[in-house]
Amino acid sequence: MPAAPDWLIWSGLIVVAAPSALVVALGVATAVGRGPSERMIVRWVQAAVIAGLSAALVVLASMLTLGTRHVSIPMGDWVAIPRHYQFEVTFVFDRLSVPMAILSLVLSATIGAFASRYLHREPGFRRFFALYAIFLLGMVVASLAGTIETLFAGWELVGLSSALLVAYFLDRPAPARNGLWVWTVYRFSDAALLLAAVALHHLRGTGDFARLLGEGPWPAGRADLGAWPAFGVGLLMLLAAAGKSALIPFSGWLPRAMEGPTPSSAVFYGALSVHLGAFLLLRIGPILEASPPLAAVVVAVGLATAVLAYLSGSVQTDIKSALAYASLTQVSIIVVEIGLGFRYLALVHLLGHACLRMLQFLRAPTLLHDYHTLENAIGGRLPRGRLLWTNRAAGRIYRIAIEQGYLDGGLIEYVVRPFTRGLEWCDRTERRWTDFLDGNGSRESDRVKPSTVSIDEHS
Repeated sequence: MPAAPDWLIWSGLIVVAAPSALVVALGVATAVGRGPSERMIVRWVQAAVIAGLSAALVVLASMLTLGTRHVSIPMGDWVAIPRHYQFEVTFVFDRLSVPMAILSLVLSATIGAFASRYLHREPGFRRFFALYAIFLLGMVVASLAGTIETLFAGWELVGLSSALLVAYFLDRPAPARNGLWVWTVYRFSDAALLLAAVALHHLRGTGDFARLLGEGPWPAGRADLGAWPAFGVGLLMLLAAAGKSALIPFSGWLPRAMEGPTPSSAVFYGALSVHLGAFLLLRIGPILEASPPLAAVVVAVGLATAVLAYLSGSVQTDIKSALAYASLTQVSIIVVEIGLGFRYLALVHLLGHACLRMLQFLRAPTLLHDYHTLENAIGGRLPRGRLLWTNRAAGRIYRIAIEQGYLDGGLIEYVVRPFTRGLEWCDRTERRWTDFLDGNGSRESDRVKPSTVSIDEHS
C-alpha cells in the first residue's frame, strides 16, 4: 500500500490532537485558581471542535478525490516483547472511522453550542465541559483506533465521562445511584473487551486490526482466525458491545442514564455513546463472517432487544425515557443489519439515526412546554394513546414492558446478590482465620449475622 503524503498524516494527527489539547487546557485551567470563565470555555471548545472537524474533512476530501482508502498512522509501541506481545498505538482513517469521527465532532459541536446556553450560570458548568471534552476525546480515539489497545483507551474515556455525567446533579441521590449503576454495567463491558484483547494477543501476539481483520480497506478483509477462536473472541466483543449499547441483558441502564442533563442525554445516550457498541461490531465484521454461529447470535440479540425496547418504550410516561427506548430500538435494528452482513446499510443507518435522535432529545424540553401551552390554550387535555387490548395476555405483556423485561431484577438477584454474599463470606472467613492465628478466637462481631445489603431495584 503506498505511503500517505505528509500533509494527510498531519491532518489525521490534528483530528486527535485538537480534543486532546481541549482536555489538557480545561484540566489545567480548572486546577489553577477559579478556572476560566464561561465565555472562555466556550471559545476553547469551539476552537478545538473546528480544528478537529476541519482536519477530518480534509482527510475525507482526500479519500474522495485522491482515492485514499486507508491511512494508518502508527504512534509507536507501548510494550514490545519479541515474538510474544506487542501493544501498539495506531490511528486508522478509512471508510468506517472517518465518518464516525466526523459524526462525533459535528454532534459534539452542536451539543457544545446548546449546552453553553442551557447550562448558563449552572454551578457545574466547568465540570460539564471538562467531562464533555473527555467524552469527545474518547469518541475520536475509539473511532480512529487501529488496534484494540487504542480502542480500549477511547472506550474507557467514553465510559468514565458518561457515568460521571449521569451523576451530574450531586444534590439528589437518584443521579448518583443511577450513575453507579451505569458505571457497574460499563465495568462488565470493559472487562469483556479486555478479555477479548488478551485472547487476541494470545492467538496472534498483536491487537492490530489490520493483521487480525485483513489488510483490505473496510469492509473488505478476512479474519486471520479459525471458526471457533473467532466465535469465542466474537462473543466477548458482543458482550462488550451489549454493555455499551444497552443490548440484552444490560438494557436497564439506558433509562437510568436520563438522570443527567439534557445535553449529555442527547449526545451520549441518544446519539454517540449508545452507538459505540454497534460501531465495534462493524469494525470486527470479518470475525462475524468467519463464524456464522456468531453472526446468528448477534442477530438474535438484536431482535430480542428491539422487541423489548419497543414494548418498554410504549409504556413510558416521560419523554426522555421514551426517546431512550426508541433509540435502543433503532440501535438493535442496526445490530441485526450488522449480523446479516449489511455493513454499509448499518453505517448509513447509524449516522442518520444519531443525528435525528440528538435533535429529538434537544427538542424534548421545549416540546413539553409547547404541549402544555397548547393544552392551556384549548382549555383541555390533548388525546393520549391508550391500550388497544384489555385481555389477560395484554396485561402480562404490559407488566413485562413496565418492568423492562425484569432484566434489572434478574441481574440483581442472580449476579449482584451472589457476588456480594460471596464477598461477605470471604470477609468473615478472613477475619476468623486472622483471629485464630492471633489466638483470640472468633470475634463477637463475626458471630452476628451481617446485615443484608439493600439494593434499590428502581431508579
